[in-house]
Amino acid sequence: MRALAASQHGVVSRRQAAECGLTSRQITTLISKGQWRRLRTGIYLVRGDPAPALAARVMAVQLAYGPRAVAVGPTAARLWRMQGLLSGPGYEHVHVTVPGRSSATPIGLRLHGWDVAPGETTLYKGIRLSTPGRTLRDTVLLTDRYAAVSVIDSALQQGLVTPEDLAELEAANAGRLGASRTRSWWSQADGRSQSTFETRIRLICTDAGIPPETLQHPVYDSHGDLAGHADLAWPSHGVIVEADGRDPHSLPGALFTDRHRQNMIVSSPDRLVLLRFTWSDLQHPREIVAMIRSALETPADG
Repeated sequence: MRALAASQHGVVSRRQAAECGLTSRQITTLISKGQWRRLRTGIYLVRGDPAPALAARVMAVQLAYGPRAVAVGPTAARLWRMQGLLSGPGYEHVHVTVPGRSSATPIGLRLHGWDVAPGETTLYKGIRLSTPGRTLRDTVLLTDRYAAVSVIDSALQQGLVTPEDLAELEAANAGRLGASRTRSWWSQADGRSQSTFETRIRLICTDAGIPPETLQHPVYDSHGDLAGHADLAWPSHGVIVEADGRDPHSLPGALFTDRHRQNMIVSSPDRLVLLRFTWSDLQHPREIVAMIRSALETPADG
């Protein structure tokens, strides 16, 4: 029984437990003592298992709804470790497609009636989920533009899809609810973005009419050696932007390493103007635009 639970992210059904030889009384005792925790009717999490919470919840849903249940959309994106979906209302929902089942569902579960083709599903760490391409197709329809482009950027950056795939994925969504609203988002993706924060700053700048000229711009020191890469750059104006992210210095030594790299960049003989933004700055997009536009309009010798 423990081996079965370990293969299913710590989750077992009452039927499986009985098939392994546990009696109804033993199962009830394990539950009453808190050694097992009920996730859904007849589905339990074996406490002490180190499985990720999301994987356990998805496995519980799939055991409850059967072999046609496939993790899709934002849930599949998280399982693929695509970045860009921010915590908030609905973030913890488990999105699963069960053909013919899209009516009222339990709290925390989003059932979709989509008929996902066999070629668009796969088995990943024991969980049935949509392929990366199909995952993107569904996710963009269920999120806002900033999240959608960030997720596509992340999938590109990780090599889960290629730039050549995007036009085909966008076309495959034609006719689906929300497809017309999201059509232009696919062309706004750029796999050079290495974080959700970089993507969001890029979109803010693009909307303001000052899109970055390039991303991950190489900067060299006075000896011609590579000093580092700037996240966003306007080389013709000598302006670069560093996106420090939500928690850029949480790892030991990260603060020193990051500051050293940025000091090397600003010490470049190219006399670059370096602007640094943190996650909280996203609450003030106008200020971000104003600072970058001011730097772009200032002569290099000013």
